[in-house]
Amino acid sequence: MTVDWSAVFIPSLGVLEVVARGTLMYLALFAILRFIARRQAGQFGPADLLVIVLIADAAQNGLGKDYQSVTEGIVLVLTIVFWEYVIDWLAWRFPALRPVLTAPSLKLIENGHLVPDALRAEMLTEDELMSQLRQNEVEDVREVRLARLEGDGRISVLKRKV
Repeated sequence: MTVDWSAVFIPSLGVLEVVARGTLMYLALFAILRFIARRQAGQFGPADLLVIVLIADAAQNGLGKDYQSVTEGIVLVLTIVFWEYVIDWLAWRFPALRPVLTAPSLKLIENGHLVPDALRAEMLTEDELMSQLRQNEVEDVREVRLARLEGDGRISVLKRKV
């Protein structure tokens, strides 16, 4: 097996074109994510992760020679962001659609007792759950009145009154 050293070091696109594509895609993504996608980092769920992966792939296409223009890459990114916005708006505007469009929360602990079926359904070990509880300043399951795995993947905890 031989290495084509010229393909490794000699760009297939002009260096100025690579800089221009990179600059335009960066500025477009910055604007899109800054002004359109306004979720806080702590609220990213599986659907948001999917959008980020798709945006990354769409942006990559606009950076290389697969598309004829950066505009096509930007339009693809805007299309993905548009559909994410539409789904969020539908879930907000029409409560009847929420069970279809968003993941429901799942009860993991109730009145200091684990809900084994829920842990099994989510393949969540007690050690993983305890790690999440410690992040919520809970040392013992018996301190918890209610803990739920939210649709965005976070675990919310309500402590018992002392």
